[in-house]
Amino acid sequence: MVDDTDTIFALSSGSGAAGVAVIRISGSAVLRVLKRMVAGRAPLPRLATLRTLRHPVSQEVLDRGLVLHMPGPGSFTGEDCLEFHVHGGRAVTRAVLAALECLDGLRPAEPGEFTRRAFDHGRLDLTNVEGLAELVAAETESQRRLALKVASGALSEIYLEMREAMLEGRALLEAQIDFSDEDDVEEID
Repeated sequence: MVDDTDTIFALSSGSGAAGVAVIRISGSAVLRVLKRMVAGRAPLPRLATLRTLRHPVSQEVLDRGLVLHMPGPGSFTGEDCLEFHVHGGRAVTRAVLAALECLDGLRPAEPGEFTRRAFDHGRLDLTNVEGLAELVAAETESQRRLALKVASGALSEIYLEMREAMLEGRALLEAQIDFSDEDDVEEID
């Protein structure tokens, strides 16, 4: 069973060796992670800052990379979030993930859990979530363009307009049924 109060973490940039790996952390323990793992002053919110990352128990240097703190509710998930942009070698990534697992109250995220938390906190609606999934899976330029429109809310706007039109039609229909014998109710064509 997944506990929504846990602070979660995961490699967000995809597995495999790369120039940069992005490790995302979301939840109430983000400030504790900052204090335990990031050397020097905490970065200002929403400002990528170069910092040394240390193991929270041994204080061994893990890597030097960008640290980005995004306080909730203005983050992707709606919770306090933290990102470590570290060198993308497998050993570096494994070391940072293992260090996070040493901290009480943190656990690896389930697949899709960051997105589910964003949905739960009202940061995304179902069409945004669907669009994000399509964007990640897009293989062609036309798929990418369409998925981007869906992810950015174009489909939500269409659905809201349809909803408004249906509510207006329902109100007119109810008025026609309830007050058909009165002169001031318009007939529906």
